[in-house]
Amino acid sequence: MIVNRQPMTWWERLYLPAIWYGFKVTLRHFLRRKVTMQYPEERWVVPPDYRGAPFLVKDQEGRIKCVSCQLCEFVCPPKAIRITPPGPAFNAAAGNVEKTPRQFEINYLRCIFCGLCQEVCPEEAIFLMREYSLTASRRADLVYPLDQLLECGGVHHDTIRKWKAKQPLPDDLH
Repeated sequence: MIVNRQPMTWWERLYLPAIWYGFKVTLRHFLRRKVTMQYPEERWVVPPDYRGAPFLVKDQEGRIKCVSCQLCEFVCPPKAIRITPPGPAFNAAAGNVEKTPRQFEINYLRCIFCGLCQEVCPEEAIFLMREYSLTASRRADLVYPLDQLLECGGVHHDTIRKWKAKQPLPDDLH
């Protein structure tokens, strides 16, 4: 296909309009307030809907909330989450919880911070924290194991205590 192009006029060949528009943009940015921040001393104010790094949380009694259903691992687009479920002899000391993962790790080099793991978790064990400065000197340091994920996630105070041991009913309610 041949495109017929109109020859440029004398005014267009001078490039003065393009130079003038570029000069206006330069002046506009030059006169604007600077947005540079001194990073370690000044921190960015995180907006309320910010999707940060996913971390695991514990319940009020200090137990891991994850029941090793592996939904977060299956839904993760870059496959940044890896879970090893418990074998036949799972940890019975975990309270009334069905099963806890033997290994759980998130590779933050692969994570795209999409939030699908938080959306799909039926136990609300994964939350996107407001952390945005994940740095390390080695690549292996950005693969967080279970204990480090729980340490960074902290405790989630939930009003529904699903795994609390059942209390016997009073005699008058039988």
